[in-house]
Amino acid sequence: MLNILLFGPPGSGKGTQSKKLIQHYGLKHLSTGDLLRKEIEEQTPLGRIAQHYIEKGELVPDNVIIGMIEELFNTHQNVKGFVFDGFPRTVAQAKALDNMLQHRKRTICIMIILEVTDQELLKRMLNRAKIEGRKDDEPHIIEHRIKVYKEQTAPVIDYYKKQDKAFFINGMQSEEAVFTEICEHIDKYSKCK
Repeated sequence: MLNILLFGPPGSGKGTQSKKLIQHYGLKHLSTGDLLRKEIEEQTPLGRIAQHYIEKGELVPDNVIIGMIEELFNTHQNVKGFVFDGFPRTVAQAKALDNMLQHRKRTICIMIILEVTDQELLKRMLNRAKIEGRKDDEPHIIEHRIKVYKEQTAPVIDYYKKQDKAFFINGMQSEEAVFTEICEHIDKYSKCK
C-alpha cells in the first residue's frame, strides 16, 4: 500500500498535486480540509465544532480529526493507498496516524514537502478566495494560518525526517515541474517499494 504525505503550508499546491498523484498512482485522496468542509456544509455536529476553529484559522482538535481519518480507513480498506493532503497537522496526529497504520500492518511510505514563500502563499490564497469564496482565505486569517503552520504543523516534518521519509520540493515551479519531481521522489525514495 502506497501511503504518501503531501505537506506544505496553506496555498502551497497540495490540493492540485494530490489530484495528479491520485490519477497517476490510482490512490485515494484523503484531505481533512475537504472532509471538514463537507461536514460544515451539511451542518453536522462535527461540522459545527470544526467551523468554530476553521473560521478563526486554528487547527481542529486532534481527537475530531483522528476519528474522521479512522472512519475513512474503515470504509476504504481495499485501496492501493492514500494521498494524505493536510494531515497530519501536529506531531500528536502523526503519532496517532502511525499507530493506526501499524495496527493495519501499513506505514507512511514518503513525505513530500512543498516549499513556497509566504508572499506567494498570500497571493495564491487571495486569488483562491476570489474564485472559491472560502472564508478562511481572508488576509488576516491567511496570515494566522501561515503562523499556525510554522508553529504547530512544521514540527511534523522533523518527525518524519527522523524516519528518513521527508523530501523537499520547490513548490514555486510550474505545476508540471512540481508533479514530475514529486513522482521522481516517490519512485526513487518511497519506503514501500
